[in-house]
Amino acid sequence: MLQQKSTDEKLGFKELLAMGVDGMVGGGIFSVLGLSIGLLGHAAPVAFALEGIIALLIGFSYAKLGITFHSDGGSFTYLEHAFKNKNIGGIGGWLLLVGYIGTLSLYAFTFGAYGTAMFGKSSQTVLIHHLLESLVLLFFLGVNLYGVKAAGESEDIIILIKVLILSFFAFVGFFSIHSDRLIPFFNKGEIGLLMGAALIFVAYEGFELIPNSINEMKNPHKDLSKAIWVSIIVTAVIYIVVTFVAVGNLTLVEIKKYKEYALAYAAKPFLGQAGFILIGLGALLSTSSAINATFFGTARLGMVMAQEDELPKAFSHKERTKDIPWISLLIICGVSLIFVNTTNLTIISSFASSTFLLIFAAINLSAIKLRERIRIGLIGPIAGLIGTISSLIVLYIYLLRTNFKALLWNGLFYFGIIVAELVFSKRKVLFK
Repeated sequence: MLQQKSTDEKLGFKELLAMGVDGMVGGGIFSVLGLSIGLLGHAAPVAFALEGIIALLIGFSYAKLGITFHSDGGSFTYLEHAFKNKNIGGIGGWLLLVGYIGTLSLYAFTFGAYGTAMFGKSSQTVLIHHLLESLVLLFFLGVNLYGVKAAGESEDIIILIKVLILSFFAFVGFFSIHSDRLIPFFNKGEIGLLMGAALIFVAYEGFELIPNSINEMKNPHKDLSKAIWVSIIVTAVIYIVVTFVAVGNLTLVEIKKYKEYALAYAAKPFLGQAGFILIGLGALLSTSSAINATFFGTARLGMVMAQEDELPKAFSHKERTKDIPWISLLIICGVSLIFVNTTNLTIISSFASSTFLLIFAAINLSAIKLRERIRIGLIGPIAGLIGTISSLIVLYIYLLRTNFKALLWNGLFYFGIIVAELVFSKRKVLFK
């Protein structure tokens, strides 16, 4: 008879809340703050609030689906239940995989940007950036291949340090805000607000990981919904306050110049070089932790999907003496290295945001289709679907007007996903 985990070993509300906040704050605010302020100007805090509302609507659907299906498969499982055409669920699984590759690339790019900034300006700045973003991926590839997992206590400490650093930045920085830098509020225009908000949606990616641990929860019926909603609200408050302080301490010239590590530079006016270093170290710590966790989870997602014939069998190959999906890790790392070294912050952020908006739109549609089974009203998931689809449309219009290369990258990735599903999955339509 299998021994059940004791109640003490299972996850309670506090652990689930930490998981959600860490999943979102892990690299989000450090990665896209400068990009959001550069695009939105003084209205950047509103964009984070707007996307936070959309995230709450999506979280409502995730909570209902998670309670009903009790599966560690999360999004992939919900799509399989919702759609008779199994290729849709398969494409959703592929999207999840490349979406996490997008976030890996975003975290690595951010690590490289902050690390390069802390080295100081030099003639080799671009080379140092590429070297750092590649080395951090390779380092945590090695960590995961070796089989070392960070202890739960150390992860809790990292989360606490990140939140404390951001809270300290927000509290101290609030008293040095220049009110004239906040006026006019919509200095980039109201339409730009919607476009910029869609571009930074990836900052809220991470709460969807909570339902994946439903079988490890003490009281899922009580804690799952609350953990999702509270983690999104806490994250949104952090993003809004930190962005407000950053906007009030930076000029438009500084924002444009230091976009990739704007948060660290925003600490300089009131904390000096020490503040710059503190935020820089916080960014390095945060993105490193996020890279490690994303490697671990994404490689195993690839392995599970391969075992279910959703991906090529190579993804399921494990090292003989350890339960490590080494081929999955190598492929994920290889694609991430190519992506992060051949693109820029806008392309990476737009791809990651676009991919998770597509996934979340599909999840809301799943909730609508399964509404009687999961006992959900129509208003929540329909509102979430409208929010995600609208954000997607606005994002693509923005890319079409301003960055066609980013739109092309999105298109190539999604075309590759459809081809892979039709050629390699157990339901392959081509080359049966």
